Amino acid sequence: MAIGFIGLGAMGAPMVRHLAKAGQDLRVFDTNPAALDAAAALGATVCPSAAAVGHAAEVVLVCLPTPDIVRQVVLGPGGVIEGSKVRICVDHSTTGPSAAREIADRLAGRGITALDAPLAGGVSGAQAGTLSVMVSGETWAYEALAPVFRSFGRHVVHVGTGVGQGQALKLINNMIVGANLVAASEAILFGVRFGLSADAILDTLNASTARSFVTESILADRVLDRRFDFGFRLELMRKDLRLCVAEAEAAGAPMLVCAIAKQLYELAHAHGDGHDDMTVVVKELERAAGAEIGRS
Repeated sequence: MAIGFIGLGAMGAPMVRHLAKAGQDLRVFDTNPAALDAAAALGATVCPSAAAVGHAAEVVLVCLPTPDIVRQVVLGPGGVIEGSKVRICVDHSTTGPSAAREIADRLAGRGITALDAPLAGGVSGAQAGTLSVMVSGETWAYEALAPVFRSFGRHVVHVGTGVGQGQALKLINNMIVGANLVAASEAILFGVRFGLSADAILDTLNASTARSFVTESILADRVLDRRFDFGFRLELMRKDLRLCVAEAEAAGAPMLVCAIAKQLYELAHAHGDGHDDMTVVVKELERAAGAEIGRS
């Protein structure tokens, strides 16, 4: 069975590498010629368009930055939907439940089954092949592709048969990370202003009940050394947090606290930091506090 893959960026390129290593017959497309050359060197067959991937592969995976780009690549002119061979289309992007349902409905009209399978674990997880893959959609399609997902995922789970449920879970994950980063940084900066060292604060937090992925892997391992390199652009985190707040509101679960945390990412974006790492949001809080989370 041929596997198509569209979107060979920071996440997609290492995922394709793992798929090639697993022996998958790959058909790939991207707008970046260098990314296509790298995939070809792994044995993938390069296609000239998204539609060409759909003509060449029964299964097409896409991993793209925004809902609008996903819509264009999957549903637009020259898109996957025009493919004569594709029967399952999997979206690994973070688009939100509404977009996932819209895309699935359009694909169903052409006899194509949609799965949404967003990812958690970041670029480092993609490179290591240890991503979490949150899949929703038809059970038979998930079972057919679970071995494919395990090529690049360590935690692969079918979260439900409703299209968009995987997207909802991914938004929940990113909101918790984003809000936690803001809350933890704000609290730590209070301690710094009070005369505590950021080292001592984080050492204690990470041995106590306040320990989290944010305090361990982002603040202690990166920000404390003034490294703002988690590997996820602020503009993408802002996009995900906006989607989460909007989808939660539509579902009748307003996010009162999370919506406030989101505003810090909006502020950093307004200050021109959209292309920087999401962790630069900490600098907004540092400026407000007149203090810094750094080693003594």
